[in-house]
Amino acid sequence: MSLDQIDRQIIRFLQRDGRTPYTEIAKQLGVSEGTVRNRVARLTESQTIQVVALIDPYRLGFDAAAIIGVSVDPPLIEAAAEQIARFPEVSYLVLVSGMFDLIVEALCRDREHLATFLNQSLHQVPGVKSTQTFVILRTYKMAYGARPTIYHSPAGRADE
Repeated sequence: MSLDQIDRQIIRFLQRDGRTPYTEIAKQLGVSEGTVRNRVARLTESQTIQVVALIDPYRLGFDAAAIIGVSVDPPLIEAAAEQIARFPEVSYLVLVSGMFDLIVEALCRDREHLATFLNQSLHQVPGVKSTQTFVILRTYKMAYGARPTIYHSPAGRADE
């Protein structure tokens, strides 16, 4: 699918706020609301875009979010990725080059939940050889300008 400048501008508006009214986008771009509506429908139907809600995991009670590097036996990478993608804790999963084969973002309620996820789910996937877990301590930037929660102590220092 080929995107023109109007498609790209519509996408930028929706990336900043997926709830932006089509009338506002149309006004800003100097086109009709129908043009915006039709283009968003075409972009959605072609799976070029999806309008979804980004969450702040800490506000939803996930106090043990982690990024996990996973090394997998090469013949089993695709099967392992398919199984890992089905775990409810997994919010993001990509195949990468470098030290690991897969990078997983896992959202867990607490450290016990994270330990259970690692030991009883992730490490049980056939082909998983090793993992390295990085617990997320603070988020400074989220995708598309979403604002992360920043915790402040009474003294004004940012704390966890």
